[in-house]
Amino acid sequence: MASYRISGLSVRSEIALHGLMACDGPENAAPDVTIVRGEVPDAFDDAQVLGPNWALAQDRFRIGIPGVVSMLLTGGRELRFCPAPGVSDEEAAIFVASTGFGILLHQRGHPLLHASAARVGDAAVLFCGPSGAGKSTLAAALGERGHALVADDFCAISLREGRPWIAPDARKHKLWRQAIDAMALGGRSGAPVRNRIEKYFVDPREIVETPLPVAAIYALREQRPPHSPGITAPNIVDAALIVRTNAYRPRLVRAFGQQPLYFKAAAALAQRAGVYYLTRPLSFADMDKTADRLADHWASLGLLDRAA
Repeated sequence: MASYRISGLSVRSEIALHGLMACDGPENAAPDVTIVRGEVPDAFDDAQVLGPNWALAQDRFRIGIPGVVSMLLTGGRELRFCPAPGVSDEEAAIFVASTGFGILLHQRGHPLLHASAARVGDAAVLFCGPSGAGKSTLAAALGERGHALVADDFCAISLREGRPWIAPDARKHKLWRQAIDAMALGGRSGAPVRNRIEKYFVDPREIVETPLPVAAIYALREQRPPHSPGITAPNIVDAALIVRTNAYRPRLVRAFGQQPLYFKAAAALAQRAGVYYLTRPLSFADMDKTADRLADHWASLGLLDRAA
C-alpha cells in the first residue's frame, strides 16, 4: 500500500493516487485513513439524507460517479472504492483523491473550502472560487515566485484558540496545457488528469509540510464591469458569506448538519484573517501584474516582513 499525507492526515491506499506525492507512512502506527478496494452497496436501507448520486446513513456515506467509480466512506476513517466495469484505476483515483477525500473530511468535521493556498512569510493565503476561477493557476504562478504550495483544490481549516489554521496537502497542481505553456512549466508536467482532456498534473516547485495560520483569503473575481482590477475588502457580513459560500460542496454542509461549524469558521476567518476580493483579468499576459498587486498587498499587511 502507498502512503500519503492529505490535509494533515496520514493515509494508506491500495490505489496509487497520481495527483498526490507519496511519503513515508507512520512506523508502527495505524494511519488516520485507509483507502481500500471493495464492494460498495447500491443503496442504504437506513438512509437519512438522499442526494442525486449520494446517500447519508449514520456514519456512512455512499456516492457514485456515474460510469466511473462508487465509493463508501465510513466514520471518516475508511474510503472503499469500486471502479465501474472497464474503468482503470488511474481514472477512478482522480475522484477518490478529490471528491471522495473531500467528503471524508466533511465526515471528520473539518470546515473545508474550495480553495488553493500558498505560503507567504510564516502564514498561508487562500484563493477561493468556483471551478475554472484560476485558483490552481494562480498558486502555480506564485510558486514560481518562491511561495510554496500549501494546498490545492480544497483547504481543511482548523481553529486553535479562535485562530484559523490550514493543514498542508501534498497535492500536485492540476493545470490546463495553455497555462503550462504560458508559465513554461512543461519540465514538471506529468500525466493527464483524465484521458482526452488537456489538463495535467504538475509538480509544484516547493511544498509546505507543517500547518500554517491563515493570514488572508482572496475570493477570485474576473475583471468585468462594474468590477475593476484590484483588491478590495468587503464588510464583515459579506466576508463571512464569502467563506460560507466557498465551502467544498455546500450541499453537504447542510446534509451533515454542519452549518454552526461553518458559521464559527467563517466568523473566525473574517475576524482573524483578512477576507478580500481579488479582481483581475483572466489572461496569462496579466499574471505578473496580478502577482505584483498581491505582493504589494502582502507588504501592506506586514506578511512579507515575517520569517518564512
